[in-house]
Amino acid sequence: MTVSLDPQEAAYYERLAGLWWDAEGPFWPLHGLNRFRVGYIRDRLVEHFEREQGERPLAGLRAVDIGCGGGILSESLAALGAEVLGIDPVARNIAVAERHAEGSGLPVRYAATGAEALAASGERFDVVLNMEVVEHVAGLEGFMAACCALVRPGGAMFVATINRTPLAGITAIFGAEYILRWLPKGTHQYRKLRRPAEVEACLRDGGLHVAHRTGVAVSPLTRRFRYTRSLAVNYMMMAVRDGAPAGG
Repeated sequence: MTVSLDPQEAAYYERLAGLWWDAEGPFWPLHGLNRFRVGYIRDRLVEHFEREQGERPLAGLRAVDIGCGGGILSESLAALGAEVLGIDPVARNIAVAERHAEGSGLPVRYAATGAEALAASGERFDVVLNMEVVEHVAGLEGFMAACCALVRPGGAMFVATINRTPLAGITAIFGAEYILRWLPKGTHQYRKLRRPAEVEACLRDGGLHVAHRTGVAVSPLTRRFRYTRSLAVNYMMMAVRDGAPAGG
């Protein structure tokens, strides 16, 4: 049972499922963001697991991509050598992801399930990807508890989301969805945006501590993403569980 599944959110992404891999379609910002966030994830994991940079620096690491959608991030991590499981409660998303992975030749596994059910099964991972998901779930605390339970000793979780500030409401919702039309209207709801302190509290409750955090900004002119000290709009963080990394 996927307790954190919001039926309205599920219906929204069910309608858009066939467009995940259209780089010029409604998910084009995600394709640009994906290239940026993959670099962040790769560099943090190389440092954490004491790896060498190369074509497959994440070889041997088990990763789960929560709320994987059409598999854009899942495939990117698999290309870096990670053993990836992508999960999503929307079955149509999983069907799209599986077809694309088959065509790309990448060995990504997918399952139409949620974090709660996966955690209850006893699965544990070196890397948990929780990217652009927390602003779409119902019941942040329960969802995050399940995500934290999936992190094995020495493992890491990455969280990326939008802050709940007036600035974020103006730029990430009104600006991006209604003015620039970078995203379909209704992609985000202000009341469900998550402040960093709220996310970090859930991570602490789950036995993890934040090892790195950064703000993310995008230029409306060049559409390029960059790091920023400010967490007022978009932000990413890496949290780790103490212990000997199994994949190190």
